[in-house]
Amino acid sequence: MFRTTVEDLLESALQERNDLFLISLTISGENAVKVIIDGDEGVSVEDCMFISRAIESEIDREEEDFSLEVMSAGAASPLLQSRQYAKNIGRTLEVKTKTDTIEAVLVDANDDEIVLEWKAREPKPVGKGKVTVQKEANISYNDIVEAKVMIKF
Repeated sequence: MFRTTVEDLLESALQERNDLFLISLTISGENAVKVIIDGDEGVSVEDCMFISRAIESEIDREEEDFSLEVMSAGAASPLLQSRQYAKNIGRTLEVKTKTDTIEAVLVDANDDEIVLEWKAREPKPVGKGKVTVQKEANISYNDIVEAKVMIKF
């Protein structure tokens, strides 16, 4: 019953703020609620407070003893949803597939796949030496084991 109430309140809050979306919701046996959200334009402290208040204000603490933690997906967290990929177009990702690891720029993302571009050094077709070539790969979400944004300073 408590889980259903929290899920309904969270869903209602996310419908009100459709720029935010749920990454994960966990509720332990001791009613420790942990909500991780992301947003199309990032997540601010105020966004976390909005979600927290939307849940806390509707649950009577006299009836339910619970703790609530609302946070944004961290910068080093793996990308899990297509909306996260879409908001990171133009950034460099490290994408691990079942067969390969690619560090490349994300140039497109839709509901089914992502498109990556990168430069690679390959042997010349004729003669000695290497030449720089532009590579592109379309990778289905089903083939991605893990993808992270590469943070460069």
